[in-house]
Amino acid sequence: MQLVLLARLLSVGRAVLAALRGRLGALCWSLAPLSLSLPLSLSLPGWRDSAPRPQREQEGDDAAPTPTSVNYHFTRQCNYKCGFCFHTAKTSFVLPLEEAKRGLAMLKEGGMEKINFSGGEPFLQDRGEFVGKLVQFCKQELELPSVSIVSNGSLIRKQWFEKYGEYLDILAISCDSFDEDVNVLIGRRQGKKNHVENLHKLRQWCREYAVAFKINSVINRFNVEEDMNEQIKALNPVRWKVFQCLLIEGENSGEDALREAEKFVISDEEFDRFLDRHKDVSCLVPESNQKMRDSYLILDEYMRFLNCRNGRKEPSKSILDVGVEAAIKFSGFDEKMFLKRGGKYVWSKADMKLDW
Repeated sequence: MQLVLLARLLSVGRAVLAALRGRLGALCWSLAPLSLSLPLSLSLPGWRDSAPRPQREQEGDDAAPTPTSVNYHFTRQCNYKCGFCFHTAKTSFVLPLEEAKRGLAMLKEGGMEKINFSGGEPFLQDRGEFVGKLVQFCKQELELPSVSIVSNGSLIRKQWFEKYGEYLDILAISCDSFDEDVNVLIGRRQGKKNHVENLHKLRQWCREYAVAFKINSVINRFNVEEDMNEQIKALNPVRWKVFQCLLIEGENSGEDALREAEKFVISDEEFDRFLDRHKDVSCLVPESNQKMRDSYLILDEYMRFLNCRNGRKEPSKSILDVGVEAAIKFSGFDEKMFLKRGGKYVWSKADMKLDW
Protein backbone atom coordinates (compact mmCIF):
# COMPACT_ATOMS: atom_id res chain seq x y z
CA MET A 1 0.00 0.00 0.00
CA GLN A 2 2.81 2.39 0.92
CA LEU A 3 4.60 1.61 -2.35
CA VAL A 4 1.47 2.40 -4.36
CA LEU A 5 1.04 5.72 -2.52
CA LEU A 6 4.68 6.59 -3.08
CA ALA A 7 4.37 5.84 -6.81
CA ARG A 8 1.31 8.10 -7.06
CA LEU A 9 3.14 10.93 -5.28
CA LEU A 10 6.12 10.59 -7.65
CA SER A 11 3.78 10.70 -10.63
CA VAL A 12 2.09 13.87 -9.38
CA GLY A 13 5.49 15.42 -8.67
CA ARG A 14 6.68 14.74 -12.23
CA ALA A 15 3.53 16.32 -13.65
CA VAL A 16 4.00 19.44 -11.51
CA LEU A 17 7.64 19.76 -12.56
CA ALA A 18 6.72 19.36 -16.24
CA ALA A 19 4.09 22.06 -15.93
CA LEU A 20 6.54 24.40 -14.20
CA ARG A 21 9.12 23.79 -16.93
CA GLY A 22 6.57 24.63 -19.59
CA ARG A 23 5.53 27.85 -17.84
CA LEU A 24 9.16 28.85 -17.28
CA GLY A 25 9.96 28.28 -20.94
CA ALA A 26 7.02 30.41 -22.03
CA LEU A 27 8.05 33.13 -19.60
CA CYS A 28 11.63 33.17 -20.93
CA TRP A 29 10.39 33.39 -24.52
CA SER A 30 8.01 36.23 -23.67
CA LEU A 31 10.88 38.14 -22.03
CA ALA A 32 13.20 37.66 -25.03
CA PRO A 33 12.27 40.97 -26.70
CA LEU A 34 12.80 42.75 -23.37
CA SER A 35 16.30 41.30 -23.05
CA LEU A 36 17.26 42.94 -26.32
CA SER A 37 16.92 46.37 -24.77
CA LEU A 38 19.02 45.63 -21.69
CA PRO A 39 22.51 47.21 -21.48
CA LEU A 40 25.49 45.24 -22.65
CA SER A 41 27.44 43.51 -19.91
CA LEU A 42 30.88 44.49 -21.20
CA SER A 43 32.08 47.25 -18.91
CA LEU A 44 34.38 49.39 -21.00
CA PRO A 45 35.00 53.14 -20.80
CA GLY A 46 32.60 55.08 -22.99
CA TRP A 47 30.26 52.11 -23.49
CA ARG A 48 26.78 53.12 -24.56
CA ASP A 49 23.98 50.95 -25.89
CA SER A 50 20.95 53.20 -25.98
CA ALA A 51 19.99 52.76 -29.64
CA PRO A 52 16.80 50.81 -30.49
CA ARG A 53 17.08 47.16 -31.47
CA PRO A 54 16.18 45.93 -34.92
CA GLN A 55 13.28 43.58 -35.38
CA ARG A 56 14.34 39.94 -35.37
CA GLU A 57 15.08 38.83 -38.89
CA GLN A 58 15.23 35.16 -38.04
CA GLU A 59 13.41 33.10 -35.47
CA GLY A 60 13.90 29.72 -33.88
CA ASP A 61 16.56 27.50 -35.36
CA ASP A 62 17.10 29.45 -38.61
CA ALA A 63 20.74 29.37 -39.62
CA ALA A 64 22.66 32.59 -39.08
CA PRO A 65 24.44 34.18 -42.07
CA THR A 66 28.14 33.50 -42.45
CA PRO A 67 30.33 36.59 -41.86
CA THR A 68 32.38 35.96 -45.01
CA SER A 69 33.29 39.64 -45.48
CA VAL A 70 33.14 42.09 -42.58
CA ASN A 71 33.58 45.87 -42.47
CA TYR A 72 34.90 46.90 -39.05
CA HIS A 73 34.47 50.62 -38.38
CA PHE A 74 36.66 50.62 -35.28
CA THR A 75 36.66 54.42 -34.97
CA ARG A 76 34.23 57.19 -35.85
CA GLN A 77 36.80 59.99 -35.58
CA CYS A 78 37.94 61.65 -38.82
CA ASN A 79 40.08 64.62 -39.89
CA TYR A 80 37.84 65.32 -42.91
CA LYS A 81 34.28 66.69 -42.88
CA CYS A 82 32.61 65.12 -45.90
CA GLY A 83 29.07 66.44 -46.00
CA PHE A 84 27.46 63.15 -46.98
CA CYS A 85 29.34 60.93 -44.48
CA PHE A 86 27.05 58.21 -43.11
CA HIS A 87 29.31 56.99 -40.29
CA THR A 88 29.96 60.16 -38.32
CA ALA A 89 31.90 60.96 -35.14
CA LYS A 90 29.07 60.33 -32.68
CA THR A 91 31.53 58.74 -30.21
CA SER A 92 35.30 58.82 -29.70
CA PHE A 93 35.39 55.26 -28.38
CA VAL A 94 37.91 52.71 -29.66
CA LEU A 95 38.18 49.20 -28.26
CA PRO A 96 41.43 48.22 -26.52
CA LEU A 97 43.70 46.46 -29.01
CA GLU A 98 43.49 43.05 -27.33
CA GLU A 99 39.69 43.18 -27.19
CA ALA A 100 39.58 44.04 -30.88
CA LYS A 101 41.86 41.09 -31.61
CA ARG A 102 39.62 38.80 -29.55
CA GLY A 103 36.60 39.85 -31.58
CA LEU A 104 38.44 39.37 -34.87
CA ALA A 105 39.47 35.86 -33.81
CA MET A 106 35.80 35.11 -33.04
CA LEU A 107 34.82 36.30 -36.51
CA LYS A 108 37.49 34.10 -38.12
CA GLU A 109 36.10 31.15 -36.16
CA GLY A 110 32.65 32.07 -37.46
CA GLY A 111 33.74 31.91 -41.11
CA MET A 112 35.23 35.33 -41.91
CA GLU A 113 37.52 35.34 -44.97
CA LYS A 114 37.90 39.08 -45.53
CA ILE A 115 38.18 41.98 -43.08
CA ASN A 116 37.98 45.61 -44.11
CA PHE A 117 39.07 48.26 -41.61
CA SER A 118 37.29 51.57 -41.91
CA GLY A 119 36.12 54.56 -39.91
CA GLY A 120 36.03 57.48 -39.50
CA GLU A 121 39.64 57.62 -40.57
CA PRO A 122 41.56 54.45 -39.57
CA PHE A 123 44.99 56.14 -39.60
CA LEU A 124 44.01 58.67 -36.92
CA GLN A 125 44.31 56.15 -34.08
CA ASP A 126 47.90 56.04 -32.79
CA ARG A 127 49.16 57.50 -36.10
CA GLY A 128 48.23 54.34 -37.95
CA GLU A 129 49.85 51.93 -35.48
CA PHE A 130 46.50 50.62 -34.22
CA VAL A 131 45.22 49.62 -37.65
CA GLY A 132 48.70 48.40 -38.61
CA LYS A 133 48.78 45.98 -35.68
CA LEU A 134 45.28 44.74 -36.54
CA VAL A 135 46.27 44.23 -40.18
CA GLN A 136 49.36 42.25 -39.14
CA PHE A 137 47.34 40.18 -36.65
CA CYS A 138 44.68 39.29 -39.22
CA LYS A 139 47.15 38.26 -41.90
CA GLN A 140 49.89 36.71 -39.74
CA GLU A 141 47.98 35.15 -36.84
CA LEU A 142 44.49 34.58 -38.26
CA GLU A 143 45.82 33.90 -41.79
CA LEU A 144 42.87 35.62 -43.44
CA PRO A 145 42.84 35.46 -47.25
CA SER A 146 42.13 39.20 -47.51
CA VAL A 147 42.85 42.22 -45.32
CA SER A 148 41.92 45.69 -46.56
CA ILE A 149 41.62 49.29 -45.39
CA VAL A 150 39.45 52.19 -46.55
CA SER A 151 41.07 55.58 -45.88
CA ASN A 152 41.01 59.16 -47.09
CA GLY A 153 44.78 58.74 -47.46
CA SER A 154 45.78 62.05 -45.87
CA LEU A 155 47.62 60.55 -42.88
CA ILE A 156 49.37 57.57 -44.47
CA ARG A 157 53.15 57.71 -44.45
CA LYS A 158 55.65 55.67 -46.43
CA GLN A 159 57.04 54.29 -43.16
CA TRP A 160 53.68 52.61 -42.57
CA PHE A 161 54.04 50.65 -45.81
CA GLU A 162 57.57 49.67 -44.83
CA LYS A 163 56.30 48.21 -41.57
CA TYR A 164 52.88 46.79 -42.45
CA GLY A 165 52.54 46.75 -46.26
CA GLU A 166 53.33 43.04 -46.63
CA TYR A 167 50.27 42.18 -44.51
CA LEU A 168 47.81 44.35 -46.46
CA ASP A 169 46.01 43.03 -49.54
CA ILE A 170 44.02 46.11 -50.60
CA LEU A 171 44.20 49.81 -49.81
CA ALA A 172 41.07 51.71 -50.87
CA ILE A 173 41.37 55.49 -51.04
CA SER A 174 38.24 57.64 -51.08
CA CYS A 175 38.29 60.15 -53.93
CA ASP A 176 35.08 61.77 -55.12
CA SER A 177 36.50 64.27 -57.58
CA PHE A 178 39.62 65.12 -59.53
CA ASP A 179 38.76 68.81 -59.19
CA GLU A 180 40.17 70.20 -55.93
CA ASP A 181 37.47 72.88 -55.77
CA VAL A 182 34.85 70.14 -55.72
CA ASN A 183 36.73 68.28 -52.98
CA VAL A 184 36.66 71.45 -50.90
CA LEU A 185 32.89 71.78 -51.45
CA ILE A 186 32.38 68.19 -50.36
CA GLY A 187 34.63 68.54 -47.30
CA ARG A 188 37.26 66.06 -48.41
CA ARG A 189 40.26 68.18 -47.57
CA GLN A 190 42.31 69.33 -44.58
CA GLY A 191 44.52 72.38 -44.69
CA LYS A 192 46.37 73.01 -47.94
CA LYS A 193 47.14 69.40 -48.83
CA ASN A 194 46.04 68.53 -52.36
CA HIS A 195 43.87 65.42 -52.20
CA VAL A 196 44.43 64.42 -55.85
CA GLU A 197 48.23 64.82 -55.67
CA ASN A 198 48.27 62.71 -52.53
CA LEU A 199 46.18 60.05 -54.30
CA HIS A 200 48.88 59.66 -56.98
CA LYS A 201 51.59 59.40 -54.31
CA LEU A 202 49.70 56.62 -52.54
CA ARG A 203 49.22 54.83 -55.85
CA GLN A 204 52.99 54.75 -56.32
CA TRP A 205 53.61 53.46 -52.79
CA CYS A 206 51.10 50.66 -53.36
CA ARG A 207 53.12 49.63 -56.42
CA GLU A 208 56.38 49.72 -54.47
CA TYR A 209 55.05 47.65 -51.57
CA ALA A 210 52.82 45.24 -53.54
CA VAL A 211 49.48 46.43 -52.15
CA ALA A 212 46.46 46.32 -54.46
CA PHE A 213 45.14 49.84 -55.04
CA LYS A 214 41.42 50.61 -55.05
CA ILE A 215 39.40 53.85 -55.35
CA ASN A 216 36.04 54.57 -53.70
CA SER A 217 33.88 57.42 -55.01
CA VAL A 218 30.56 58.70 -53.69
CA ILE A 219 28.53 60.18 -56.52
CA ASN A 220 26.60 63.20 -55.33
CA ARG A 221 25.17 66.56 -56.39
CA PHE A 222 28.63 68.16 -56.77
CA ASN A 223 30.35 65.52 -58.92
CA VAL A 224 27.52 63.79 -60.79
CA GLU A 225 28.34 65.61 -64.04
CA GLU A 226 32.10 65.04 -63.83
CA ASP A 227 33.91 62.89 -66.38
CA MET A 228 36.50 60.76 -64.54
CA ASN A 229 37.36 58.35 -67.36
CA GLU A 230 40.84 59.63 -68.10
CA GLN A 231 41.98 59.96 -64.47
CA ILE A 232 40.70 56.56 -63.37
CA LYS A 233 42.27 54.79 -66.33
CA ALA A 234 45.60 56.50 -65.61
CA LEU A 235 45.55 55.40 -61.97
CA ASN A 236 44.47 51.88 -62.99
CA PRO A 237 43.02 50.65 -59.68
CA VAL A 238 42.05 46.99 -59.28
CA ARG A 239 38.52 48.22 -58.48
CA TRP A 240 36.74 51.54 -58.71
CA LYS A 241 33.81 51.32 -56.31
CA VAL A 242 31.18 53.91 -57.23
CA PHE A 243 28.51 54.54 -54.60
CA GLN A 244 25.28 56.48 -54.88
CA CYS A 245 24.99 59.07 -52.10
CA LEU A 246 22.96 57.42 -49.31
CA LEU A 247 20.92 58.97 -46.48
CA ILE A 248 21.07 57.26 -43.07
CA GLU A 249 18.85 58.70 -40.36
CA GLY A 250 20.78 59.73 -37.28
CA GLU A 251 24.07 59.92 -39.21
CA ASN A 252 23.67 62.32 -42.15
CA SER A 253 19.94 62.97 -41.97
CA GLY A 254 17.38 63.72 -39.25
CA GLU A 255 17.29 65.65 -35.99
CA ASP A 256 20.11 63.81 -34.15
CA ALA A 257 22.45 63.67 -37.16
CA LEU A 258 25.87 65.32 -37.34
CA ARG A 259 25.56 65.93 -41.10
CA GLU A 260 22.86 67.29 -43.41
CA ALA A 261 23.37 65.30 -46.60
CA GLU A 262 20.08 66.09 -48.29
CA LYS A 263 21.76 68.65 -50.55
CA PHE A 264 24.14 65.95 -51.83
CA VAL A 265 21.46 63.44 -52.88
CA ILE A 266 21.00 62.50 -56.53
CA SER A 267 18.24 60.54 -58.24
CA ASP A 268 18.56 56.98 -59.52
CA GLU A 269 18.39 58.34 -63.07
CA GLU A 270 21.28 60.75 -62.45
CA PHE A 271 23.33 57.93 -60.95
CA ASP A 272 22.61 55.72 -63.96
CA ARG A 273 23.72 58.49 -66.34
CA PHE A 274 27.03 58.79 -64.45
CA LEU A 275 27.53 55.02 -64.74
CA ASP A 276 26.70 55.07 -68.44
CA ARG A 277 29.27 57.83 -69.00
CA HIS A 278 31.95 55.59 -67.42
CA LYS A 279 30.81 52.21 -68.76
CA ASP A 280 34.11 51.68 -70.60
CA VAL A 281 36.14 51.71 -67.36
CA SER A 282 36.79 48.00 -66.86
CA CYS A 283 37.35 48.22 -63.09
CA LEU A 284 34.05 50.05 -62.42
CA VAL A 285 31.94 48.46 -59.65
CA PRO A 286 28.64 50.38 -59.26
CA GLU A 287 26.61 50.30 -56.06
CA SER A 288 23.19 51.89 -55.89
CA ASN A 289 21.38 52.64 -52.65
CA GLN A 290 19.37 49.45 -53.02
CA LYS A 291 22.48 47.30 -53.27
CA MET A 292 24.28 49.01 -50.38
CA ARG A 293 21.66 49.01 -47.66
CA ASP A 294 21.42 45.30 -46.81
CA SER A 295 24.46 43.71 -48.46
CA TYR A 296 27.21 44.82 -46.07
CA LEU A 297 28.12 43.35 -42.70
CA ILE A 298 29.08 46.40 -40.65
CA LEU A 299 30.62 46.26 -37.19
CA ASP A 300 30.71 49.48 -35.18
CA GLU A 301 33.29 50.61 -32.64
CA TYR A 302 31.75 48.32 -29.97
CA MET A 303 31.76 45.34 -32.36
CA ARG A 304 27.99 45.45 -32.81
CA PHE A 305 26.47 44.57 -36.17
CA LEU A 306 24.55 47.51 -37.62
CA ASN A 307 21.17 46.85 -39.25
CA CYS A 308 20.35 49.49 -41.90
CA ARG A 309 17.10 48.01 -43.22
CA ASN A 310 14.93 50.69 -41.64
CA GLY A 311 17.03 53.57 -42.96
CA ARG A 312 19.05 54.02 -39.77
CA LYS A 313 21.80 52.04 -38.05
CA GLU A 314 20.27 49.81 -35.40
CA PRO A 315 22.88 47.86 -33.40
CA SER A 316 22.87 44.25 -32.30
CA LYS A 317 24.51 43.24 -29.05
CA SER A 318 28.29 43.07 -29.22
CA ILE A 319 29.85 39.88 -30.49
CA LEU A 320 32.17 40.19 -27.49
CA ASP A 321 29.14 39.66 -25.22
CA VAL A 322 26.91 37.22 -27.07
CA GLY A 323 29.10 35.69 -29.79
CA VAL A 324 29.07 36.07 -33.55
CA GLU A 325 26.15 33.77 -34.34
CA ALA A 326 23.75 35.41 -31.91
CA ALA A 327 24.70 38.96 -32.90
CA ILE A 328 24.66 38.44 -36.66
CA LYS A 329 21.01 37.36 -36.64
CA PHE A 330 20.10 41.00 -35.97
CA SER A 331 22.33 42.44 -38.71
CA GLY A 332 19.69 42.49 -41.46
CA PHE A 333 22.39 41.09 -43.75
CA ASP A 334 21.16 39.85 -47.14
CA GLU A 335 23.63 37.20 -48.33
CA LYS A 336 21.93 36.92 -51.74
CA MET A 337 22.32 40.65 -52.37
CA PHE A 338 25.93 40.45 -51.14
CA LEU A 339 26.69 37.88 -53.85
CA LYS A 340 24.56 39.68 -56.46
CA ARG A 341 26.49 42.94 -56.08
CA GLY A 342 29.78 41.06 -56.49
CA GLY A 343 30.76 41.11 -52.83
CA LYS A 344 32.78 37.93 -53.29
CA TYR A 345 35.66 38.47 -55.72
CA VAL A 346 39.39 37.81 -56.06
CA TRP A 347 40.39 39.72 -52.94
CA SER A 348 43.75 38.22 -51.96
CA LYS A 349 46.72 39.95 -53.57
CA ALA A 350 48.42 36.55 -53.84
CA ASP A 351 45.69 35.52 -56.30
CA MET A 352 45.53 38.77 -58.28
CA LYS A 353 48.84 38.25 -60.12
CA LEU A 354 49.23 41.95 -60.64
CA ASP A 355 52.14 43.69 -62.30
CA TRP A 356 53.08 45.89 -59.34
